[in-house]
Amino acid sequence: MTDEREERILAEVHDDFGMIRVLEVEDYRFLEFGDAIEQSCTFTADPAWLEYDYTRAMLIGALCHEAPESALFLGLGAGTLTQACLKFLPLEDVEAIELRPEVPRLAMEYMGLEDDPRLYIRVGDALQLLETAEPADLIFVDLYTDVGPGAGHLAWSFLENCQKRLTPGGWLVINQWANDDGRPLGAALLRGLYHRHYWELPVKEGNVILIVPADLEQVLELDALMARAEALAPRLGYSLQTLIKDIRPAS
Repeated sequence: MTDEREERILAEVHDDFGMIRVLEVEDYRFLEFGDAIEQSCTFTADPAWLEYDYTRAMLIGALCHEAPESALFLGLGAGTLTQACLKFLPLEDVEAIELRPEVPRLAMEYMGLEDDPRLYIRVGDALQLLETAEPADLIFVDLYTDVGPGAGHLAWSFLENCQKRLTPGGWLVINQWANDDGRPLGAALLRGLYHRHYWELPVKEGNVILIVPADLEQVLELDALMARAEALAPRLGYSLQTLIKDIRPAS
């Protein structure tokens, strides 16, 4: 996506997990892990702008909740989705757990992540720290490394505990890798774990966003979701309707 003739390296650091780099290309900045593996993209004029369909699809998952007050982000990256949720949702308490200590620092210094008083960032392994996190109305799982999805994306007990950490009526939103057949990575595991009671939203980047309710009695009300998305569109600057139409029951 980036043009090497125009890109400028703003920062490059090394930690126990490898290299992290921040690049700037015209009006965008990119957070990369390892050998040019893009993790996040920020529109510098508006850090809450969601450039990619997978982040917009994760926001759609958040809109399944009528009025969320708390959110937990497992994996922070540049914080664009976190910023969008803080800006557009009635959140009062937001926690983010990020494995790599340099990531939050770079996000704040270069990617526009604001030091919002509602946001609390902890550094550590989400698989270990989940049990110490407060229950939340929304939980987002986006644990990617420079070689693909982290272990948590296929860890039965972790994914089960994510759902259990939801408050009543809450929603779990997982950015899952898609296989060649368009189904999510670990589809059989997910069907068994969540009793086929979840929804999928495939996006063009090759991911499938999973939208999982707190319990089996809870359903995704498409009409209400569409109405909330439509009401938010003028503030977002883009429509979510086309993506919402691609939501499907668990495959």
